[in-house]
Amino acid sequence: MNTTESSPALRETRSVCCYCGTGCGVIIEHEGDRIVGVRGDRTHPANFGRLCTKGSTLHLTTGAAGRALHPEMRDARGEARRRVGWNVALDTAAGRFADIIRRHGPDAVAFYVSGQLLTEDYYVFNKLARALVGTNNIDSNSRLCMSSAVAGYKATLGADSVPCSYEDLAAADHLLIAGSNTAWAHPIVFRRIEDAKKTNPALTITVVDPRRTETAEFADLHLQIAPGSDLLLYNAMLHVLLWEDLVDRDFIRDHTGGFDALRSQLAECSPGNVAAACGVPAERIAEAARRFGQSRAALSLWCQGLNQSHHGTANSAALIHLHLATGQIGRPGAGPFSLTGQPNAMGGREVGAMANLLPGHRELANPAHRAELAAAWGVPSLPERPGLTAVELFEALGDGRVKAVWIACTNPAHSLPDQARVHEALRAAEFVVVQEAYADTETAAFADLLLPAASWGEKTGTVTNSERRVSRLAAAVPAPGEARPDWAIAADFARRLQRRLAGEGGAAGGGFDWADEAAVFAEHVALSAGRDCDMSGLSHALLDACGPQQWPFPAGATGGTARLFADGVFPTGDGRARFAPVAFPVRHALLPEAVDARRPLVLLTGRLRDQWHGMSRTGKVPLLWGHTPRAEVALNPVDLLRRGLQVGKLVRLAGKRGEVVLPLASDDGVAPGLAWLPMHWGAGTLAQAGANALTVPLIDPVSKQPALKQAAVSIAPYVPVLQAAWVAIARDAGQAAHWRSALQPLLAGFDHASISLAGRERIVFQLRLAHAAPADDAVLQEIDQLLGCDAAQAPLAFADARRGVVKRARVEDGQVLALRFAGEVAAVDWLLPLMVSGEPLGMLRPWLFAPLAVPPTGLGAADGAAGRIVCSCHGVSAGAIEAALASGASLGEVQDKLKCGTSCGSCLPALRRMAASAQAACAGSAS
Repeated sequence: MNTTESSPALRETRSVCCYCGTGCGVIIEHEGDRIVGVRGDRTHPANFGRLCTKGSTLHLTTGAAGRALHPEMRDARGEARRRVGWNVALDTAAGRFADIIRRHGPDAVAFYVSGQLLTEDYYVFNKLARALVGTNNIDSNSRLCMSSAVAGYKATLGADSVPCSYEDLAAADHLLIAGSNTAWAHPIVFRRIEDAKKTNPALTITVVDPRRTETAEFADLHLQIAPGSDLLLYNAMLHVLLWEDLVDRDFIRDHTGGFDALRSQLAECSPGNVAAACGVPAERIAEAARRFGQSRAALSLWCQGLNQSHHGTANSAALIHLHLATGQIGRPGAGPFSLTGQPNAMGGREVGAMANLLPGHRELANPAHRAELAAAWGVPSLPERPGLTAVELFEALGDGRVKAVWIACTNPAHSLPDQARVHEALRAAEFVVVQEAYADTETAAFADLLLPAASWGEKTGTVTNSERRVSRLAAAVPAPGEARPDWAIAADFARRLQRRLAGEGGAAGGGFDWADEAAVFAEHVALSAGRDCDMSGLSHALLDACGPQQWPFPAGATGGTARLFADGVFPTGDGRARFAPVAFPVRHALLPEAVDARRPLVLLTGRLRDQWHGMSRTGKVPLLWGHTPRAEVALNPVDLLRRGLQVGKLVRLAGKRGEVVLPLASDDGVAPGLAWLPMHWGAGTLAQAGANALTVPLIDPVSKQPALKQAAVSIAPYVPVLQAAWVAIARDAGQAAHWRSALQPLLAGFDHASISLAGRERIVFQLRLAHAAPADDAVLQEIDQLLGCDAAQAPLAFADARRGVVKRARVEDGQVLALRFAGEVAAVDWLLPLMVSGEPLGMLRPWLFAPLAVPPTGLGAADGAAGRIVCSCHGVSAGAIEAALASGASLGEVQDKLKCGTSCGSCLPALRRMAASAQAACAGSAS
């Protein structure tokens, strides 16, 4: 089980990080039933001991805060759920599903699962849906991130087989990074890129991204393209490669098909013809093509910027075409390499737990593949009708075609586009089961049955990362309360459902009686034998003994396969790769919806460095809020000036499907005409559903992946009648989670609401509200009482009835423990650092209720205590770093003094940018 004792009390267990698809190995330190620490596993080949800010704080997420601990059920909508036992919960679920299947057929139920499940969990759900229920209505939230990459690989290479490995980063002499802010989304991969550049200064890097991100700033060439123009760009680059004879004609002739058909359509796709649409000068497009075509080994990395598009499959395939045309595949440092978004999205693809896939990379549309699988599972046949993909599934739930849905380990009431329709669909469903580790997600609120699942550090199984590397996870501690492993819940439900579908009193069904996770994995890998993803030589025991392994790993193998297609043979009928027509130059709308006079801005969505998805886990760690302390929408300074908008003020961001009221930020990395809003905040922390209140439900016709990256929006100043803020020290993470859960039902009653955390050793909880009308006093009093800010708990007070200002504070031993400001909130921003640090008010006490946006001169908090945190590991603020750089210190000297960038390294790109900015400012003043 990879567990060792390092002391009589402290034990260590090897595992894998549960965030992105990099697949970093971690060592969990635990005492009894508590995880007390985590560090990188130096023996794991994905990270060699490195962890990013999220991974290095995993141990801080393992308490009971916000956890689902017991099964809960309600008999009717509108009622509160009550605690029930597992037998009642699963018998009820089996009875409801069986009744709906009998009345409406197997396609009236659906399963929506997650790339954060373990492979064993995925496998059981997939078998449950197809072999027992008889429906292909099983899809994964990986549909939202990787399905276009999958479709692109299949269209060109013949199978969903990522050909590269992380070791190729060090072997490449050119990197093309497309639609990925790798520095934030995959920090440990970016550290390897930094290492490669340091070792080989001749390595060139091209980044394609509509924003000037930290990744783009590290590049030699940044193509800041217009959103949605990716397909035009890569076809124009291929045009240059052909025109300048930078293609590998021998490779094209011997190993590919369809090139002549593509070449005949490239004539009008010159850089000059597409430059205006791409928003990039023609000479820069040509330069990017030459860098790629002239390189000894070119590696491309891409992620959601290409995938989350209504032509995402075409984007991915067009990028792969560059590799096929130049023969840049199957060699060290060369090939197309998609960066997986979730920790086990690759495992879900192997298992086939998506509506159009089957296990072992089999095709649902292939009768022979269905027959093979039916025989293996001991059923007469498998359903032929394609299942509903994520967006389609919730549309069907809304219009009644699907009556019941089982949602496992994912949060569609936050993550899917057009959230208003998703919420309506969940309300319209006859029966909603949510199998989840956290009871405070947006989706959990819709559950008729909530089933508590084990989480990271509590469950055993496997995951597969971006480079096809399978790793073992071992449970370090027991799950809290009555939580159970996901596979065990699904298997138990399957056995109960099987008895009901066979008739009461029928024999307990076979096929779902695995002894443990190892048995599930053995059945899964057996189905891969002879396939391109052959893992038949893997087992839990082998992975324990030999460590993580890459597939293919057939029976009898002694090691995994680092690189695919070295022989130029591809898993297609004739062994040739394809130049896929889906990526040929055609006229298409660049954006999923056009901007116009009413909605003139293009909204871009994306990720932050220190948060993950809907923040059900990372959002409970105060120090992870330091880098981006609150939800904001960012515009280019030119747009701020043009529209007369002010940084920090509230604005209304509105689209066709919804609106969000948020503070405004300035970001010169966002091009004019664009707005930038991270995807992490939703109805659990805001008054509205965040970015996905605005995004478009349009999907790619091939991959069915939604176009989550762009939407047309307007922006306008928002002037509230009410402004209020509460700041309170939470006793622990559990109390902070309780406050958030208690406040969630109130948030939607305001035009603007924002919940956030701050602090390191102490947890500081913040709530900010704004509304266009006076608030109900009863609601404000409810909040006061919850956060310890009513008159009895916070006796220090100030009121100005004429201006509607009421301020209260709870101060003990000179320290501010709670604040409530209503009517005027200017001082909250500078009082917050005092609460975070625990410093006494001292001479600031007379100024506590003053309407000042900054502290009185000379009485502010200690230098560097306030402001955005750049280095989360050591809590170093931007102000402290800027002050040190301004004093003339070099970047190395700043790191020696403040320790920033000396731990996980996630902040190194920001530090380099700040140092360069300080150097430029110094040079400017000297001249």
